[in-house]
Amino acid sequence: MEAFDCRMCGTCCRGTGGIVVGRKDLDRLCLHTALSPEEFAERFAERRNGKLVVRAGADGRCIFFADGTGCTVHPAKPDICRAWPFFRGNLVDPESLALAKEYCPGIHPDIAPADFARRGLAYLAEEGLVGRGGSDEAAALQVKDLQTRLADPGETP
Repeated sequence: MEAFDCRMCGTCCRGTGGIVVGRKDLDRLCLHTALSPEEFAERFAERRNGKLVVRAGADGRCIFFADGTGCTVHPAKPDICRAWPFFRGNLVDPESLALAKEYCPGIHPDIAPADFARRGLAYLAEEGLVGRGGSDEAAALQVKDLQTRLADPGETP
């Protein structure tokens, strides 16, 4: 059983201020959009609590989400988007995971929290998405302290 299979529904693209753009994200997005960092920030982002975040459109979704198309910057999307649904809260808190399962149709409804956490941490490590504690990173990616739990399959996060 897969832990997650993205349905490209855009449900996770709703809200404001959650799509943090770190330095490597900005580099990737600028290359993809052929914009300088300053131009990208001016057109598509804003500063919140000292972090650069992607703006939301009038519909409340990420400015890069388009109905019928999905993410218009998919190959260059920020790490926080690449990591969904394997966010710290969903990895450590079974209640948070249960809420995420109700919200996101791509999370397998029958996956146990411990299995979800193991698979999620492995995915984050394999994809290089574990936060390094940088001030420009999303807190949801700060899972380094959880990686040791992969070594003990019986331990629940």
